[in-house]
Amino acid sequence: MRTFEGFMHGINLGGWLSQCVSYDKKHFDTFITEENIKQIAGWGLDHVRVPVDYDVMITDDGIWKEEGLSHLYDVISWCKTYHLNMVLDLHKTKGYMFDKDAVANPDLFFQQKDLQDFFVMIWKEFATRFGNESDMLAFELLNEIVNPDYAKVWNDIALRAIREIRAVAPESYILVGGVNYNNVRSIPQILMPVDDKIVYNFHCYEPMCFTHQKAHWMPEMTENCEYTPCPELFDELFDEAVRVCEERNVPLYCGEYGVIDQAPTAGSLEWIKDISAAFDKYQIGRSLWNYKDKDFGLIGEHYASIMKEMIKCL
Repeated sequence: MRTFEGFMHGINLGGWLSQCVSYDKKHFDTFITEENIKQIAGWGLDHVRVPVDYDVMITDDGIWKEEGLSHLYDVISWCKTYHLNMVLDLHKTKGYMFDKDAVANPDLFFQQKDLQDFFVMIWKEFATRFGNESDMLAFELLNEIVNPDYAKVWNDIALRAIREIRAVAPESYILVGGVNYNNVRSIPQILMPVDDKIVYNFHCYEPMCFTHQKAHWMPEMTENCEYTPCPELFDELFDEAVRVCEERNVPLYCGEYGVIDQAPTAGSLEWIKDISAAFDKYQIGRSLWNYKDKDFGLIGEHYASIMKEMIKCL
C-alpha cells in the first residue's frame, strides 16, 4: 500500500470556515491566524485539514464570495511559509451536510441533478483557483456521506467531480470517502481509483461510547465511559481497508479521529496512543479532530495536562 507522503501527521481546523459559531468577519479573521499555523508547524506536524462550508465561499445563486475565498488564500500562504501541506475539505455543499440538523433533507443531494451540478461546479472552481498548488494542497471531495443506500450514487457523483478537477488540475491529490459517516468498513465500496492521485479517506471514533460520551448532539450518549487499552481493536477495524488499499495500490488516510472533552484525560491519552500505533503500523496518514474548540479542541483547558504527550502521538 502506498503512503500519502506529506500527509502523515496532521490536525483539523474545524470550526473556522465550517460549522461556524458565527459567520461574521471578526470570527473569520481571528479564529485561526498565522500564529496558529506557526504553532502547528512547531509541533512537527506535516499538514492541516481545513474544513470549508460552501456558503462561506459562494451564494446559493452561484456568486463567489471573494472575502470568503481570501481566507483560503491566506491559509495556503501561511502553510507554505511554515512548510505545511493542506487538505481542502468540502464539509458542506448546497443541499448536503452530514449534520441532519443543518440540511432539511440531505438525501435530496443524491436525487437532484441540480444540486450535484452545483457541487461539481464548486470543485471545478476550486481546481481552477488552487490546482497550481498541487505540491502542497490536496482536495477532499465531501465530508461524511451518511446514508449507506447511496454508495453507488455517491461514486457516480464523485467520478463526475474528479473528471472536472482533472481537466484543470491533473496533479492534485483527490480524497474520496465512503458511506456511513466515512466509516472505515465502507472503504471497499469506494470507486476504483482512476489514477495514482486518488486517496481513500475514512474517519475513526470507535468506540463511540468512549469518544463521544455526553455529546450534546447525541442524547443517547449519557453514560461515563472508560477506555481500556486495546490495540487489537484498531487492527481488526483497519484490516479490510488496508487489504483493499494494498490490492488497489491506493494510499489510506484518516481525516478525523479524536476524543470529546467530556472523556477522562487518562483514557483519552491511551486511546490516542493505541490508534496512533495502528496508524504507524499500517502507514496510514491522519489528522486529529480538532485543533481548537468543537468539543474536541486539543489546545483547550481540558487537554492541558496531557497535551504534550498527545502531540507526540500525532
